[in-house]
Amino acid sequence: MWWNMAPEMKSEFEDWHSHEHFPERLGIPGFLRSSRWTSADGGEGVFVIYELEGHEVLSSPGYLARLNDPTPWSRKLMPFHKDMVRCQSHVLASHGSLTARCAMTIRLASGPDDAGRVAALSAIAGGLTERPGLTGAHLLRHETPAIAQTTEQKIRATPDQFADYVLVVTAYDAAVLRALEADLLADEALALAGAARGIYSLSHSAVATDVR
Repeated sequence: MWWNMAPEMKSEFEDWHSHEHFPERLGIPGFLRSSRWTSADGGEGVFVIYELEGHEVLSSPGYLARLNDPTPWSRKLMPFHKDMVRCQSHVLASHGSLTARCAMTIRLASGPDDAGRVAALSAIAGGLTERPGLTGAHLLRHETPAIAQTTEQKIRATPDQFADYVLVVTAYDAAVLRALEADLLADEALALAGAARGIYSLSHSAVATDVR
């Protein structure tokens, strides 16, 4: 998930997200880890990943119960989640670790040669984890669960959007990540030049036992 959070709300948002929302989500069966990054340039951007046992968790009774009964604090803050992009994803390729100091995301719309681009990105991801400065590379494909619009979606500032594919690359060296971003965007064969992208710094990551 990606969204923008107004600067005047950031402190309360991070308090809520770490101390109420993480424990709530990690208390749902099938939720394994929650990780939050914020824009590396100090902007309003937020990037969050929830790691799950499987895609079916996204339509599970436990998860739907929380989505349709947000807490009072959640109801207060959800309207400040602006420009939400929410990808409910299958993992197409995964190499190395997901949690690190920095994360780069590139969000892609479906195109005429999805199979070729996915194959190329999968091959690239497999060769990144041994590079100095980088720790992991993961390629995801969105699939919307067959569920009704939830209460949380209704109270956010704008309707949720999604990306068809996402590349996530993690790193301990932001400079290496920025150089990789430039290389990928310059590769005409990948057709990434118009893709939405960002680099983020880790704010908090937890598993269920951390927040019980």
